[in-house]
Amino acid sequence: MSRLDDDVIYDMPDFGDHVDNGIFSQILEMDESDSDRDFSMPLVSNFFEQASETFIKMDKALVDVDLRNLSDLGHFLKGSSATLGFNKIRDSCQIIQQYGNGFNIDGSQQVDEDTSIKKIQEAITKVKLDTAELEKLMRKFFGY
Repeated sequence: MSRLDDDVIYDMPDFGDHVDNGIFSQILEMDESDSDRDFSMPLVSNFFEQASETFIKMDKALVDVDLRNLSDLGHFLKGSSATLGFNKIRDSCQIIQQYGNGFNIDGSQQVDEDTSIKKIQEAITKVKLDTAELEKLMRKFFGY
């Protein structure tokens, strides 16, 4: 990667709508050099480990129909993904959090538990796929 100035990093791969490039470039700026990603690479790698562990907990909470726990897990992963600029993961986790709390995505009250479970199942399926896709892109970017 080459830096044109302190605020812009060029030659970063196009991660599409998976990643907010502005946020992610700030994470990359924390590295001492473009060739030694000793800050950003472990951070991203740890995120994917954390996501995998969270998905296991989500699957269990889904089987247990534990909406409160699903909401908490969605909130937790939403925060981690937002910090790194991982948009698609953040957005799916927002859906899990909202429906786990008994609300529609727009914040209006959702009282039908079956609908909440269905929407959460769909969001979990999507977030797992998006996470796997983004992890492949990140592995290629970081070379691990």
